[in-house]
Amino acid sequence: MGIDLGTANTLVYVSGKGIVLQEPSVVAIDQEDKVPLAVGEDAKKMLGRTPGNVVALRPLRDGVIADFDTAELMLKHFIQRVHEGRSGLIAPRIVIGIPSGVTGVERRAVMEAASQAGARDVYLIDEPVAAAIGAGLPVAEPTGNMIIDIGGGTTEVAVLSLQGTVLSESVRVAGDELSEAIMQYMKKVHNLVIGERTAEEIKITIGSAYPMNDEDEPLMDVRGLHLLSGLPRTVTVKGPEIREAMSEPLSVIIEAVKRTLERTPPELAADIIDRGIMLAGGGALLHGLDTLISHETGIVVHVAADPLSCVVLGTGRVLENFKQLERVFSGRSRNL
Repeated sequence: MGIDLGTANTLVYVSGKGIVLQEPSVVAIDQEDKVPLAVGEDAKKMLGRTPGNVVALRPLRDGVIADFDTAELMLKHFIQRVHEGRSGLIAPRIVIGIPSGVTGVERRAVMEAASQAGARDVYLIDEPVAAAIGAGLPVAEPTGNMIIDIGGGTTEVAVLSLQGTVLSESVRVAGDELSEAIMQYMKKVHNLVIGERTAEEIKITIGSAYPMNDEDEPLMDVRGLHLLSGLPRTVTVKGPEIREAMSEPLSVIIEAVKRTLERTPPELAADIIDRGIMLAGGGALLHGLDTLISHETGIVVHVAADPLSCVVLGTGRVLENFKQLERVFSGRSRNL
């Protein structure tokens, strides 16, 4: 079983079956009984809409486990959901994709959570490596491949060759920070308080990273709470405003890409110019982001065919070609 344990979404891949589960990484818990009421999509609908005795929370922040018990509950729930109606997966071998910049303690927390959730063996693989394998890059060959994996909590920039990471950089600025920047902008400029879900909706609907030439800039009506009157209000926002709002976190991502390119050995840099840069992760879906990175670096940028699923597809390919790709793991734990 391969798991992409993401800040925003968790995806599960089962050998021979493909991707069997794709759910938001959200858990709703009853505060009194400490029991989960909903996990995944059902829990996401409750974000910001729960009564006092129920709390909907995301157990992962910036790509790492922030709430261990809740993360364990969530993993257990997803593993059991995948098991339903299947035999032979009772204590699965699990490969989990994690950000390359996490500490040893954070790695152990992920292993521990998976072990407690019922895994027999737990293997960890760095997300950029898994994303590159999932995107179909020839990571086993002695050529340079560059991948940018923009998730919910972290952006991973890595140069890979011969099944290994030559150099990588992980910045804790990604989809969540873009949404946060939109929330702050709406509060500062329009005096409108909006929630996380609304900010994400704005980002997906009219957000862009680079000016569009061919079409009129899109508009969107946003509903929220007006700060001055304290009453609900509707405000119309334009695409360029949102692009301006997201410019700061986007520039952090661009800087990380440039820093990685500056440190790349010349032979691998030549390969990257030939092949281009691969963009993966949910952040790759932001309109015009590939154009912005290409404009800033002067290198062609390709968006993966299915950016959201790259990491989990990579963990699945590693499982199915275990012996050939065994060198890609960054950590392992075995339950005895």
